[in-house]
Amino acid sequence: MKVRQSRWIAPLLAGSAGLASVCSMVGCQVVEGGQLLPSPYYAQDDVQYFPPDNEFKLSREAAAMQQFKAERELAQP
Repeated sequence: MKVRQSRWIAPLLAGSAGLASVCSMVGCQVVEGGQLLPSPYYAQDDVQYFPPDNEFKLSREAAAMQQFKAERELAQP
């Protein structure tokens, strides 16, 4: 019984130690106490900046509708 138990414990421990070492080298995110903590290398990450945009996405369509409405009002006597 003891021989079978030690056969799967050693590879399991080696695999988890290998996974832990890979994650520590790569810089995986960790969940600690319910918080998602960044990797230690977050300061060296490239920053993606998305400039603020017009909140109303259909501004061209609204301008075209206003122009159409104005032209229609001018055409009617």
